[in-house]
Amino acid sequence: MNSVLFDSQGRLRSGWRFAIFAAVFIVVVTLAVSFAQGIFLALRFEPRENILVLTTVTTSVSLAVALVLGWGAGKILEDLPFKALGASFTKGWAWDLFWGLVLGAAAVSVAAGFAALFGNLGFTFNAEASLALIFQSAAISFVVFFFGAAFEEALVRGYIFQTFVRSKLAWLAILLTSLIFASGHLDNPSSGTFSFVNTFLAGIWLGFAYLKTRTLWLAFGLHLAWNFVLGSFYGIEVSGLTQLAQHPFLQEIDGGPEWITGGAYGLEGGFACTFALVVATLGVWFAPFLKADEEMVALTSPPEESPDEHDQNPERQRRA
Repeated sequence: MNSVLFDSQGRLRSGWRFAIFAAVFIVVVTLAVSFAQGIFLALRFEPRENILVLTTVTTSVSLAVALVLGWGAGKILEDLPFKALGASFTKGWAWDLFWGLVLGAAAVSVAAGFAALFGNLGFTFNAEASLALIFQSAAISFVVFFFGAAFEEALVRGYIFQTFVRSKLAWLAILLTSLIFASGHLDNPSSGTFSFVNTFLAGIWLGFAYLKTRTLWLAFGLHLAWNFVLGSFYGIEVSGLTQLAQHPFLQEIDGGPEWITGGAYGLEGGFACTFALVVATLGVWFAPFLKADEEMVALTSPPEESPDEHDQNPERQRRA
């Protein structure tokens, strides 16, 4: 029984750590989100009347829960500091965020370009809205996408991903979290097999981003830029949703075919997205300018497999 519960170092196995975190998260986030929405109801504000407010409230509260529980699980189950979660302002965080934003915008532009070149996807300037309204909409949608991307990365590429990596199960971390990530979008409007596969590939892309840098900043930047540029600039559905960017800079003209352009689900439901994600994943993994800080490698690697120089790190000595 001990070998089922604990590893050779006497630590609770990663599968059990994942199960504990997931169970606690589901309970706590349900209560926290319900409480937050209850406050709005008590103030006679109905969040269901505004999907942007409801989405932001839900994701911001969920983000806080994911970070607190991620830190708590790391501290209690693995004796790790908050820094190990990869959400702190560690050395190089701004560099990783910058390249995440740049590469995320480039990736979605590759998808849009592919759909325009090999499909019948076109764009026109949004003449139905004034520039003031477009910029106002962009600012609002940026906040919505910011908290949405931050929450999903803190949860999916946060503790549940990282605890498997520390158990030398990076391949399982990528497959499991990509499956969770894709399954979380199944209820979106117009979702289907193609959109599920693409969201799974997006999970691999973002998982590689974490493994390359050992923080959440690159993955967060990629995720945020992809959603924001897709919805607020190109005016394309974001995972089937149209309400998140109500007055985009451009308006799409989707002439199909659906298997390339994605149809009503947006680019993420077609092969143009598949192509872009494969290119983007290879680009992130082989980019020479994306590197992990040694301290973060020490905090996020299996203790016995860290390079010798990392053994001088006080956090590593404490964990070992």
